[in-house]
Amino acid sequence: MIADVDRMALQYRALLAVTNVLNSQRSTPSLYQAITEQVKAVIPWARAGITLFDPEAQAFHFYQVETQLAKVVLHPDASIPKQGSAVGWVYEHRRPHVRPDLQRAQVFLEDEWYAQEGLGRMINLPLLIHDCCIGTLNIGSVEAGDPSPGDLDFLLQVASQIAFAIDHVRAYDQINRLREQLTRENLYLAEQLKQTLHFGVILGASRAIQNVLALAQEVAPTTAAVLVTGETGTGKELLAQAIHDASPRRAKPFVRINCAAMPAGLVESELFGHERGAFSGADQRKAGRFELADGGTLFLDEVGELPLDAQAKLLRVLQDGVVDRVGGTKPLKVDVRIVAATNANLPALIAQRQFRSDLFYRLNVFPITIPPLRQRPEDIPVLVGHFLRLFGDKLKRPPLEMEPTSLQRLIRYDWPGNVRELQNVIERACILTRTSPVTIEEGVFGPASSPDRPDTATRLDSVERAHLCRVLAECQWKIEGRDGAAARLGLLPSTLRSRLKKHRIQRPAQL
Repeated sequence: MIADVDRMALQYRALLAVTNVLNSQRSTPSLYQAITEQVKAVIPWARAGITLFDPEAQAFHFYQVETQLAKVVLHPDASIPKQGSAVGWVYEHRRPHVRPDLQRAQVFLEDEWYAQEGLGRMINLPLLIHDCCIGTLNIGSVEAGDPSPGDLDFLLQVASQIAFAIDHVRAYDQINRLREQLTRENLYLAEQLKQTLHFGVILGASRAIQNVLALAQEVAPTTAAVLVTGETGTGKELLAQAIHDASPRRAKPFVRINCAAMPAGLVESELFGHERGAFSGADQRKAGRFELADGGTLFLDEVGELPLDAQAKLLRVLQDGVVDRVGGTKPLKVDVRIVAATNANLPALIAQRQFRSDLFYRLNVFPITIPPLRQRPEDIPVLVGHFLRLFGDKLKRPPLEMEPTSLQRLIRYDWPGNVRELQNVIERACILTRTSPVTIEEGVFGPASSPDRPDTATRLDSVERAHLCRVLAECQWKIEGRDGAAARLGLLPSTLRSRLKKHRIQRPAQL
């Protein structure tokens, strides 16, 4: 009787120690080490392990194994399938299972491995959080025989404490991951803002660019959606940033997303976010760009590249102001101002059923078109001076000026890459030049053309482009049909559209 009382006292003290130690742990490795040390004080064991269930793999993984055996067959990196295993049986039945003599009888598939290790008995106990089983506690000993009811009850209580401790550690890990995610998001926003403010302001002396800036100034204080159109490299993103900076939302985030750069399967996750477990690889909840931009501005670059199903969900956000995370059940209210940009002909995409007309009308509340650089050559000297100062400071050069002949060469070039191409040319020239004047050689513009002496291919391209524009104008920009431009040119409509894309020809906005 006294021995039983002493054993109960030992179990009570060990259980109290288990509880205190487990509740003080904040990392998974230290948690598992503490578990095995405290169990050893009450029940001798030769192998102690914890397996956690992976629903996606339908298997159990060892997260911690402690062994005193010379031979280990079932290694810590092994996975045990749910079907036909002891841990699977315990998981399904929510109660312990004891095999008292492994050397004589192996019931489950892992028992053979345990017997090879020299174990005589294995006890598997469920790790329960309320009615949910997350895995098993596995205690093996060299000695055979059934455990006493008191020892089994003690192990069940230990397993219960372990389950809650693991749940706490998981919650703590998730908080840390969310904190790290928030830090990354803040760094992302800061870096994006820094990159955008790199150029400061939109520069240009031409009437065309001044009209663009006047429109931006008018719309900035409002909440109206803005659709910025223009060729690649004209500065659509910079204009969107300028609109945000001049708006009452300037203190809130300006979040950008390139719709053309996102894999089709991740568009909705990037825009609207996802919940943990929403799809394979979603191991934690992620805030979408709409949530990041709450209270601020979301810039949708290359919006014409959005898949149709994402367009439908974007339309709902614009209409209702609520976001549904992928895999979520609770809509989130967001307050976001939309500025979209594209170099595509959205009306043409609508006609081809590649873009939703209702979304177009939502985005096209206040359209602004940025003219290409070749249509405003008077802006080139201003931009050249700005880039010389910018890259001269960056490269720690003395004040730089452009050599006059080179400047004229820049003005005569038609700049298919627009301001971005000009920026790259000036940066390269500044790298190669240590003192003024900065010169630009013809070869800088690439093998296809030279501003002074265009080659045959360039002249043919120019002739073809002009001919296409003339025929399209005569046909009122109608492509298909008997009186369409394709028929007049003797081309298939798809071929003509390919040529238009090649030459960056777009239907005028007023047509």
